[in-house]
Amino acid sequence: MKKPRALAGTALTLLLPALAACGGSGPGAGTPDVPVAGTHWTIGAVTVDGVRSAAPSGALMDFTKDGRVQGTSGCNGFDAAVAVRGDALTVSDPTVTAMGCPDDRMRFEDALLRSLKGEITAKLKGGALSLTSADGRYRVELTAEPATPLLGTAWTVDALISGDTSTSLPAGSEGKARLVFGKDGRLTGSLGCNRVSAPAKAGGSTITLGAFETTRMICTPAQMDLETKLYDALDNPLTYRIEHRTLTVTDADGQGFTAKAG
Repeated sequence: MKKPRALAGTALTLLLPALAACGGSGPGAGTPDVPVAGTHWTIGAVTVDGVRSAAPSGALMDFTKDGRVQGTSGCNGFDAAVAVRGDALTVSDPTVTAMGCPDDRMRFEDALLRSLKGEITAKLKGGALSLTSADGRYRVELTAEPATPLLGTAWTVDALISGDTSTSLPAGSEGKARLVFGKDGRLTGSLGCNRVSAPAKAGGSTITLGAFETTRMICTPAQMDLETKLYDALDNPLTYRIEHRTLTVTDADGQGFTAKAG
């Protein structure tokens, strides 16, 4: 992936439903502050001058709890600071990654970024949110995104946990450990090098694993190091929690890992 590029002069003003109090004057004043922190949206489509373009798979928009808006158009990712004032969100000039994608995805990305400028009026109905520009030329369709289910999701390990400390993976092993807790009651995947399989029973906030079956390949030292650490962490009883698209698994000693969906 290339380094992010700055999009100069782009200010995103998003108007969302209001739920908490705010005062003052000017745009957004006199209406409740929007509690967007921790919300997650799937981008469904963008309409420009009456022409609707469905979003590619993976197009998302998240508002983090530390005052940022992040997401992906289905091609490049974007990231910016966000300030809330009444029913208006003012987003700083975003950084956008610079990957090349197929023409249809690049056209959608351009339409999305153009749609998220100026004043945008929001209408919320159930879990559907529409954002319409002041001149009516642009409309973005968003759908509230639920938490990712444990079962059936491909989880890619991205960090190791020891007590209250999270550490990065051994250099060179990133993206190598991928696990699926299947609906058939088995854990399958890789711990960094070898393919593994084991009975897995999930209930409440716990996971219980049976005996592992594994291949016997020799991989790079970094991959073998990661595999050893994950074997040590997968020691019953295991506790798990899911925060949207992030899975955290720890054993009774506080050893474990985090993993991202996809």
